[in-house]
Amino acid sequence: MGVNIKPLSDRVVVEPLPAETQTASGLFIPDSAQEKQQKGKVAAVGSGKKDHDMTVKVGDTVLYGKYSGTELKLEDGKDYLIMREDDILAIV
Repeated sequence: MGVNIKPLSDRVVVEPLPAETQTASGLFIPDSAQEKQQKGKVAAVGSGKKDHDMTVKVGDTVLYGKYSGTELKLEDGKDYLIMREDDILAIV
């Protein structure tokens, strides 16, 4: 996960996991019908705030809100999201 970015304060960089392309029953989902992914792997974590230590760590798989974060495209060509730790709903 060597991402060359260091988020500040309580911010987290997340690499979204690929969208589901097939349903549990085996039906293929076309690109036009795929929903935005809400699950990803933590790639970088900030140092936290003065009275708040960070809960997530690099490598955790997390769930986040559908419209959470700001999209980034780093020099490695991958897409990432940067968001506050409060935008993360759960660690899976």
